[in-house]
Amino acid sequence: MRTLDGTVRFPPMPPGADAVLLAKCPVRDVLDRIGDKWSVLILKNLEEGPRRFGALRRMIGDISQRMLTQTLRDLQRDGLILRTVYPTVPPSVDYRLTKLGVSLMDPLEHLVQWSDRNHKKVHEARLTFDRSAPGVLSGHQ
Repeated sequence: MRTLDGTVRFPPMPPGADAVLLAKCPVRDVLDRIGDKWSVLILKNLEEGPRRFGALRRMIGDISQRMLTQTLRDLQRDGLILRTVYPTVPPSVDYRLTKLGVSLMDPLEHLVQWSDRNHKKVHEARLTFDRSAPGVLSGHQ
């Protein structure tokens, strides 16, 4: 729900809300996909044009073949990328952004820029938290 000043406010979940209610939330549904690290990296690499599987894997570096395959399928399923198979021997395949995927690039770029500008602050905050709250992360207090 949007307030008068333009901010978005989410209604409180009713007591006892179950997974079905949470699954129907459009914000959670979309952010689950684009919020994972592999999707963002793949989308950013496709921003400059079509890429083949091997090129994406080399550009990302530390992603497994299985994870890249699954993430590409998920992005295709969500309508963000298009997979094109060319009738060559052997068949060649490339991936490219759809119109919907392209429409995501501007907001995603803002997030990437914010991450780049604030990474040091986030890292410092984590170190400060870890030093000042010993045992919190491991479940001991």
